[in-house]
Amino acid sequence: MATTPTATASPAARVLRSPVFFSVVAAVAIGALFLIGTGADPLAAYGAVLTGSLGSDGIGSTLTTGTSVLGMALALAIPLRAGLINLGGDGQLVLGGIAAAAVGLYSPLPAPLTTALAVLAGMAAGALYAALAALCDIKFGVPLLVSSLLLSYPAASLASYLVRYPLKEPGSSLPQTPRLPEGVELPAFGTSTVTLGLVLVALAAVAYYLVDARTAVGYEMRMTGLNSRFTAYAGVRRGPQTLRLMAVSGALAGLVGSVGVLSFPFRFLDGSLTAPGYTWTGLTAALLAAAAPLGTVLASFFFAVLQVGGLSMERTTEVPRELTQVLQAIVIVFLAARLRITWRRRKGDVKA
Repeated sequence: MATTPTATASPAARVLRSPVFFSVVAAVAIGALFLIGTGADPLAAYGAVLTGSLGSDGIGSTLTTGTSVLGMALALAIPLRAGLINLGGDGQLVLGGIAAAAVGLYSPLPAPLTTALAVLAGMAAGALYAALAALCDIKFGVPLLVSSLLLSYPAASLASYLVRYPLKEPGSSLPQTPRLPEGVELPAFGTSTVTLGLVLVALAAVAYYLVDARTAVGYEMRMTGLNSRFTAYAGVRRGPQTLRLMAVSGALAGLVGSVGVLSFPFRFLDGSLTAPGYTWTGLTAALLAAAAPLGTVLASFFFAVLQVGGLSMERTTEVPRELTQVLQAIVIVFLAARLRITWRRRKGDVKA
């Protein structure tokens, strides 16, 4: 049996030939052309991105940002692995945060138990709300992409109402809850802003990898994403699978929300969880990695570096940090174009 060059290529060669590597390199090259066109030095700008995000002063911010980006990337990658698109990450994130804040403020338990209960409450709120979107798809035929996106708006509105009225900090002009009681917080590493939330998200990534690579559930997810009709013939029930995957997805989004509340500034502030755009950055990372577990982790770290490093680049070189957002968009555009070209070539080979 003849082997193809791709099958016999070394891991390094496969990486160099991958659409993801091509897309990242193309984005960096085009970004350099933009910088040259504006009179800026590309080497200085990119050096500022790396120094500002991976240097001693920036690595903490990168890991803190990476916690939320990776958490949301995992939340969206899990259903995406099975061909399901969850666009309701913002709503699930916000409900997880407000649920964690409410439990943290009013639980009579000791601080460590209250913290654990707040995390679980945030995950439960996110899971239930994501499951509601799945039920709209299963029972009423509303496409999951539509139901998950539209349900985000009432969730954000509910959280905004709660933080402006019943849960609002007395005497404050800001729409925020009171600060959580002393001790109701995720432990931080030293004096940095990196908390135990990073460990929780990392454990979720490990669990996703193990389930995806070594269990029948993971195999069913991958096969459903490749060919849902095939898995339906094989006996995989699409409805229960959608409900399970969406519940897990929402639980992870709720975990990110609860981590955001149980970390500095230790309160729920209206809009603070959604303003950084973690949901859409996470979706971009999941798409870039094709929802593969290891690729999702690497893509999330890449985008966290861009976000944090973009601020340093703006300070030191006066290049607007929006350039990093342009780079993210170019990566996805080139990836989509490269994958489409590859697919058409393979289709032509099959016909031949």
